[in-house]
Amino acid sequence: MADFVTKRADDYSKWYNDLVINADLAENSAVRGCMVIKPYGYSIWEKMHDALDAMFKATGHKNAYFPIFIPKSFFSREAEHVKGFAKECAVVTHYRLKNSDDGKDIVVDENAKLEEELIVRPTSETIIWNTYKNWIRSYRDLPILVNQWANVVRWEMRTRLFLRTAEFLWQEGHTAHATKEEALEEATRMLNVYADFCENFLAIPVLKGVKTPTERFAGALETFCIEAMMQDGKALQAGTSHFLGQNFAKAFDVKFLNKEGKQETVWATSWGVSTRLMGALIMTHSDDNGLVLPPKLAPIHVVIVPIFKKAEDLAAISQKVDPIINALKAKGLEVKFDDSDQNKPGWKFAQYELQGIPVRLAIGMRDVENGTIEVFRRDTLEKSSVSINGIEDYIVNLLDDIQKNMFQKALKFREEHTYKADTYDEFKALIEKGGFVYAPWDGTEETEARIKEETKATIRCIPLNNPLEDSVDMISGKPSKQRVVFARSY
Repeated sequence: MADFVTKRADDYSKWYNDLVINADLAENSAVRGCMVIKPYGYSIWEKMHDALDAMFKATGHKNAYFPIFIPKSFFSREAEHVKGFAKECAVVTHYRLKNSDDGKDIVVDENAKLEEELIVRPTSETIIWNTYKNWIRSYRDLPILVNQWANVVRWEMRTRLFLRTAEFLWQEGHTAHATKEEALEEATRMLNVYADFCENFLAIPVLKGVKTPTERFAGALETFCIEAMMQDGKALQAGTSHFLGQNFAKAFDVKFLNKEGKQETVWATSWGVSTRLMGALIMTHSDDNGLVLPPKLAPIHVVIVPIFKKAEDLAAISQKVDPIINALKAKGLEVKFDDSDQNKPGWKFAQYELQGIPVRLAIGMRDVENGTIEVFRRDTLEKSSVSINGIEDYIVNLLDDIQKNMFQKALKFREEHTYKADTYDEFKALIEKGGFVYAPWDGTEETEARIKEETKATIRCIPLNNPLEDSVDMISGKPSKQRVVFARSY
């Protein structure tokens, strides 16, 4: 219940954790750093999965599946890649256990040591490009547009439910192309798909940009990203799309015969989003009463709570409600009618607010007599009495309005917490307030590293189509051609 959720103003981090647990989204597992996604939380992820999957297929991609185990030698073929993931890799060294000599314990069987150690998938570029070598012979085999829905393991030391766990769910696209231009077009296309999904399904406004060289994906020539702002003013990377150039194709010797019969090296992209989007959804929209879910991703769109004292009252209310339920379902909505007598209406109201159900309908005997029903919208906490006649169309329009309002509210918050800084003193003061700070940058890793060390702020992105602006770096005094976006982040 909401009483068990810490107020955001008191402790934002604890509020988030309380909300994830009390809204029945997920819980910590017996395995350190891993989580159990509970049915209600997983149903939201399924909605995300289904929407994204349809968007991928609409852009010509097909799903496949590749092994969770990757030979260790594969990682050494791409130097930057192994450097980027080495500290996060879980390694399988043996394939069997046995009873200890005294029979009291289970131990690793040293006679079952693998000839080559296996990495538990932190990402799949290496295993996939080893596979693509067998799929690609000529230009006729290109492009390959493949996506994989899978779990990955990255051995995180500091974990937080959904935002950073040792194992998480995601999708990873891996495409192969005949030309650099096609690969770059693919990378930007998928970035736009992610932005479209975040804004039109999650109702989260995002900034599209490119990462600095130090923030790029390991092994990429360019990393495109979308950045979102949470209610505490911190940034969250909501998705990335990588132009890999020919790095992985060269590492695994993936070539093709072009139309002129000459051998060329294949060009590549990879792109992905994960269950981290669940964290983004929670932290962008929710309040001290609980979750606030955008209708397009809500497992239940409408909950109906009857107010009754006697069985005869419930029968009369149910008779009135049945046609409403059928009409709403005919509109494609998920509806729950909570006629249980185990909890009072007030308890139910608080519970469904906690779970973020977009619309709650309450109906008692007086409503039955008057032909009305009470409508409560979760995003604004507003109540109104509405005629039962035509209620299904009213609800459909209301859900559409809630979806739009949630996006506009988040957009307004971002605009109100976006600043410009010209001096380092201004910058440091603004970063303490939280939000996005546009500031000039000289393009050097030294300046970027100093700012990160002294303020804990990083360059979230260099916005796409960024206007050029002659200025000077706020630290080095060197020329700067554009402002980049700084923020503290998750």
